[in-house]
Formats: sequence, structure tokens, C-alpha cells
Amino acid sequence: MHPEATTGAGPAAQRAGTDAEHRAVAAAPGSPLIELRGVTKVYGSGSAAMHALRGIDLTIGAGEMVAVMGPSGSGKSTAMNILGCLDTPSAGSYRFRGLDVDAMSRDQRALLRRHALGFVFQGFNLLARTTALENVELPLIYHRLPAAERRGRARAALAAVGLTGWEQHTPAELSGGQQQRVAIARALVTDPDVVLADEPTGNLDSARSREIMDLLRAMNREHGITVVMITHEPDMAAYAGRIVHFLDGLVACEAAPVADSAAAHAGADTGAPAPGTGRR
Repeated sequence: MHPEATTGAGPAAQRAGTDAEHRAVAAAPGSPLIELRGVTKVYGSGSAAMHALRGIDLTIGAGEMVAVMGPSGSGKSTAMNILGCLDTPSAGSYRFRGLDVDAMSRDQRALLRRHALGFVFQGFNLLARTTALENVELPLIYHRLPAAERRGRARAALAAVGLTGWEQHTPAELSGGQQQRVAIARALVTDPDVVLADEPTGNLDSARSREIMDLLRAMNREHGITVVMITHEPDMAAYAGRIVHFLDGLVACEAAPVADSAAAHAGADTGAPAPGTGRR
């Protein structure tokens, strides 16, 4: 099991600290959720410089589900890292709910990640020797929540992704689809504004891929969670309401999903209850 948080403060003090952290990332009213303007990213310098992004503009509204597509090296993963506050632009601006992310300190960006963003990765990124419950509970330790509340929220998140009864299983005892469900529960347990999913079906067969996409879309449609997803697969991108195509470090075009592909996925939502605190 994970060790208990040892802050030396009681629940009231822990919650006061959490409230202060929320105020530190409070939104500017009336702003788009995500806004990139003229964003560039250059690695190296001189003749060795590699321009991963060449001045992209992108706006994402609250409650959207957006798929990002493009060939390898097109800049989509670099853009996702910037959206997730895992990297910073070389130039241009990134605003989250109107807040200038570029002007934030490293600690402030960490608070933004902690309270507003959830991450889902192609390789699941679960801790091998810990149970599904412990994996989902882990982000809540950094929220300084009491142990009983952490475990209750982790159980609710696992139930929301259809894993009731699997709480004490380790990743080695779970299928690939189940491991990705645990990863989604971990992303949702903090009640984020945005889930950033990098090839969430890349390691799954077609049936499990559809299950995961049905789950992500249900969380988006029913609970208002914004989803931004990288994928190479047109069938998976068709679940989104908008597809953004990257090419050579630029946004080449944006489009709605192909009507026939989108219609094939209609009505497949899971109806899962919202994990977390019931905000949605």
C-alpha cells in the first residue's frame, strides 16, 4: 500500500491548503478553455536546430472532444506536451481559461497539472507492483486528502470505468483493456477539466479500442470533461467532434469527422457515473 500522507496537519488544514491551490489556478471568466497563439518550439540551435512547431494557433472550448492527427514528426506530441504543462513554447502564448501559462512559475504549472489536467498514455504507465486501487489513488496523495476519502474516490472512479471487483488486482493480472481503464480512472479521479490522451488505443485490439473510446466519449458527453486525444487511427478520431490535422509543425486543417464513420459510433456511450467529487 502507499504510505499515508505525513504533512503533520489535520484534515481542516489539508483542505485549506487545497483550497489555496485551487485559487492559485483560478480561471479568468469568459475565456476559452485552451488557447494557443503563434506557438513555436525549437530544439537545439544553429544548424542543429529542429523546429517541432512553427507557429500554431489552436482554440479548444470547454466540453469539446478533439482528435489530433498527423504523421510522425508533425508536432502533435510536442503540442500535447505543451498543453499538459510538460514543456514550454519557444515563442507564442498558451492560455488556459485565460491564464497566461507561460508566465507561471514551475510550481504554478505543477498546480495546474494537478488540479485541471488528467493524462492517459498509450503504454498505460501503471505502477507494476501496486493494485488497481492504489494506482488510481496515487494522484490524490498530492491533493493532501485523508486516506479514507482517497480510497473512496478511487473506488468510485474504478466503478465508473467498469472495474468494480478488480480493485486489488495488479497490472499483471489485468488485460490491456482493463489496464487502460485503470489509467482512465486515474486520470478522472482528480475531477479534471481536461483529459489529454496520447494514443490511448495504440496498444489495444479493435474491440478493446472501441470500448475505451466509448468510455472517453461518455465521460465527455455526459459529464462535460474536455478530451484532447492524439491518434493515428481515423476510426478512433471519428469519435471526436472535431479533428485537427498537424503537418510539418503546423495546423494543416481542421474538420468534422466523416459522417458515416461518426454515425457508426452513435449511441455507444457507456452511461458511466461521474467519478470524483460530483462536480459534473
